[in-house]
Amino acid sequence: MQTIVYVPLDERPCNYRYPQYLASMTDLTLRVPDIGMLGRKKTSADTDAVRDWLLDASKDADALIVSVDMLVHGGIVPSRLHHRSEAECLDRLAVLKTLKERNPKLRTYAFNLITRVPAYSSSEEEPDYYADYGNELYTYGWLKDKAEQETLDAEEAAKLEAVTAKIPADVLDDFLTRRKTNAFVNAETMKLTRDGVIDFLIIPLDDNSKYGFSPLEQRKLSLLAEELDVNDRVMIYPGADEIGCTLFARAFCEAKGYVPKAFVRYSSVHGPFVVPKYEDRSLGESIKYQLTAAGAVSHDNSCGTDFVLMTNSPPVGQKEMAECSTPYGERNRAYFSETNTKEFVQAIRHYIREGHMVALADVAVSNGSDHPFMKLVARAGILHDIAAYAAWNTSGNTLGTVISHAIVESYYRGRGDVSAERLNRSRAYYYFRLIEDWGYQAIVRKDVIHNELPKLGASYYELDHVRSEVYAVIRRKLEQFFEQYVQEGCPGRVRIEDVHLPWSRMFEVGFETVLETE
Repeated sequence: MQTIVYVPLDERPCNYRYPQYLASMTDLTLRVPDIGMLGRKKTSADTDAVRDWLLDASKDADALIVSVDMLVHGGIVPSRLHHRSEAECLDRLAVLKTLKERNPKLRTYAFNLITRVPAYSSSEEEPDYYADYGNELYTYGWLKDKAEQETLDAEEAAKLEAVTAKIPADVLDDFLTRRKTNAFVNAETMKLTRDGVIDFLIIPLDDNSKYGFSPLEQRKLSLLAEELDVNDRVMIYPGADEIGCTLFARAFCEAKGYVPKAFVRYSSVHGPFVVPKYEDRSLGESIKYQLTAAGAVSHDNSCGTDFVLMTNSPPVGQKEMAECSTPYGERNRAYFSETNTKEFVQAIRHYIREGHMVALADVAVSNGSDHPFMKLVARAGILHDIAAYAAWNTSGNTLGTVISHAIVESYYRGRGDVSAERLNRSRAYYYFRLIEDWGYQAIVRKDVIHNELPKLGASYYELDHVRSEVYAVIRRKLEQFFEQYVQEGCPGRVRIEDVHLPWSRMFEVGFETVLETE
């Protein structure tokens, strides 16, 4: 039995718990630090404690999955707020060399984000000044990058001059200095990969676009990867909070000598060519990156595959792509003409009846499930025959999550493993995904925000004073969702426990699912 040590990106369930759910379905042991040392949102983790724990936990481990953002800065949000020097960052990175020296057999899978630049003005997860100058900083980066790649027209040139004048010099200096430091850390992780300290490295693009600071840094890092001759061990693609799952799947595949074959099928012929919202490349290319990073290979057809990745894809991308909260009638007209969900549901049923293991990536809309589509799936009577599902936040978040589950599940199915305990954990996680991505993100969150919080004198960010009441409302509504849309045909009863809001806001939810069968 192999042991994997895991240092997550932060303490939220998507980073801390999801990989643990995956590990519980396997015979691998996953060691994680106590959640108490991982900080909370803008409060940095105790990086010294994390380092000390890592040194102890890795002494006899076989593999390490490590977030460099956590190791160096104390988490994803602290990585956007720090004032560390390059020398301080190098000092914190040095522990990876120490680990390799003490345990030469340790395979290290690392990831470190290219710092995001949101297009909106909010300091919720950014420096305080982002509330006043966030959009201007995004626009500044977008136009500066475009000017380097192409030519700005007169209107764009005037806009660049205007936003540059609006951003205070000290704000711009602070923002650019931190980005420079974070880019330096990414370059150093590539050098550690060259030196064999890191065996495989993912540099995810967190909320990016065609132009801007992120794509500019991506190009520089891509050139550096070629210069250092590490292109075979470094991947740069859209993602963030799913990478812990992706790297667990990769470590699992390498531990088992397993190369899963996946066939990808889309709901729209435009699907593979659409560039999803918050990303910089076509969905088809992103899926290839996601499969490869997780240790799988894309197959040309469904024959002989380990699983079929059914992808409910958007017919349009970028700003035209709908959010799960977009009223159905306000979606782009292409959602009604250039995607065929009825045929797609029929195809899912066909693959299941043919004996294929089906995983469903629901990325037609952002930040939750495509509710009308999922109702079709449920009414077709195939909801409980699907092996893995995801539909949360960005396309990249969803893809990495569903692919990693599909890889683990396909391995055991392919070997005839019928362990009741393992299967129960896999199905409990599947129902967890339905409850969170479809139930909470697509339905309950909006309902509670508009219809319940005002009654409690609370709002999206201001709810700590009625925390227990909000948690109770969310749990009740999630149970109602499950009863209405999922319970029929379920092999048992699903208990929803420990409902909470990790960052005291309505965006993400945490809970546990227990599948009770006779």
